Order: sequence, then C-alpha cells, then structure tokens
Amino acid sequence: MEYLKTSCILHPDTEINREILVADLGNIGYESFTETPECLEAYIIASDFSEEALLHLSPFEFQNFRVSFTHEIIPDQNWNEVWEKNYFQPLVIANRCVIRAPFHVNYPTAEYEVVIEPNMAFGTGNHETTILMISEILNQNLFGKTVLDMGCGTGILSILTAKKRAAKVIGIDIDQWAINSSVENVAINKISNLEIIQGGVEVIPAMKFDYIYANIQRNILLNDMHLYSKALEKDGELIVSGFYLADLGAIKARADELGMRFLRFSEIDKWVAAVFTWK
Repeated sequence: MEYLKTSCILHPDTEINREILVADLGNIGYESFTETPECLEAYIIASDFSEEALLHLSPFEFQNFRVSFTHEIIPDQNWNEVWEKNYFQPLVIANRCVIRAPFHVNYPTAEYEVVIEPNMAFGTGNHETTILMISEILNQNLFGKTVLDMGCGTGILSILTAKKRAAKVIGIDIDQWAINSSVENVAINKISNLEIIQGGVEVIPAMKFDYIYANIQRNILLNDMHLYSKALEKDGELIVSGFYLADLGAIKARADELGMRFLRFSEIDKWVAAVFTWK
C-alpha cells in the first residue's frame, strides 16, 4: 500500500503545538507520526489524502501557531518492519515494565508487559512524561483500587494499571483516534477491568477514584484540576504530568487552592510528574 508522508514545520515549534497538530491530523486520516528535531512527520494512505481537509484544520484557524507542509510519496513496503527497525524498539522502564509492539519477536522480559499497536507514534512509552507516569504507577499498590486515566491516549497507563490488578480502571480521551487505539490495545492485552470513554471532564463517572492520572498539558491541568479533585477519594492520590519543571510552581499553587497537599515530583530532561493528595 502506498503512503504519503507530510512533513510539518511548526512556527513556533513547541511540544503542545505538536500535540494539537497530531490530534487534528489523526481526525482527517493520518495514521502514524514520527518526531524529528526539525519537524513532525505524518503518514497517511496516499489515496486517503485530501489537501482541502489539511488546509481546513482548526489549528491554523484558531491556535496561535502556523504550519508549513511538504509532501512525499513513500513506496509500498513492510511497515511493521520499518517501525521495528527505525522507530519503535521495545522499551524497558525501571527494570520492571517492558513496552513492545505485537510485531516484536526479540524483546526483554519484565514483571509487567504492555503491548501497544503503534498506529500513532505518540503513546508508545518513549516520551519523558509517559516514562515518569509509568515509574510512579510501578511503585503504587493498586490491588483492588479504582483508577481514572484522563487523556488516556493509546491506553498505555490504563493497561499497566489494570495489569497491576486494580479493581476498576476508566480511561478517558477526547480524540477519536485515541479511543480507537485504546480499544484496540485493551483487546491485544486481554484486559477485562478497563473501560474506555470518549469525552472530556464532563464524562467522568459519578464515583470516587483512589488514583487519578492526568498526563495532559499545563493549561488543561490548571483548568480541570478542580474537577479531578471532586472525583478523588479522601485518601486518594492525583498524579499529573505533561508540563515542564518551570510550570511546577503553578501546578502546586492550583492544588493548594483546592485543598491538596504536594507529596513529591520526579523529573526527566525538565519534564515533570507530580503527586498530590488531600491535606
């Protein structure tokens, strides 16, 4: 099958702007993405490409950034082999969890194994914030607990949580591509205690959670933390990531306003995960 590669140069080029662009490109049929220092590369089946759809994406109308595109036809090839060789290698986190694709044959063994179909490059475990969140989850006793995963993406955090024997896990994401990916990965991992829901904070179930994860960008966290807190058990923990060390002060201040106590944070290359509980 012939694919078209669209190279996207963003102005300004920030992590948040790349995430916005990926979400919108996914909504018009782009299937996979790779990041380079210079640009974001997006792939779509050549026959599905619509330049009109590309030019009418919401980021270019409503967001404060611009994007320039170049296109290249990619000859038919073994895409699983390309992914395995160039982009998605098995990843071991904290010597306890291996993240791999279904097509990987040789991979390390670990206490926990999460299998992710890399239809989208984001959410395969390689981003610093995902590693930080997984490291926190590995240190939690989740047996019999209730867990909410906001912005679940590929379902990677939810799946690991379910495998750690949580009683009930709910993953929520607003993007259709993320929902489809999560549902597929839940099936691949044969998970039965995990429910995937499409939407934002308005679809959070009317129940209390022992743990709430939110690996989402800074502004969304600041806006929605009060709603996360309403769903958190009295002795529960809120674990947030998706922001830089420079933003930690604002996140801590918002949590303090809500009556929450800062417990700790971890950091990789200035990306941060922070943990809060009730005072």
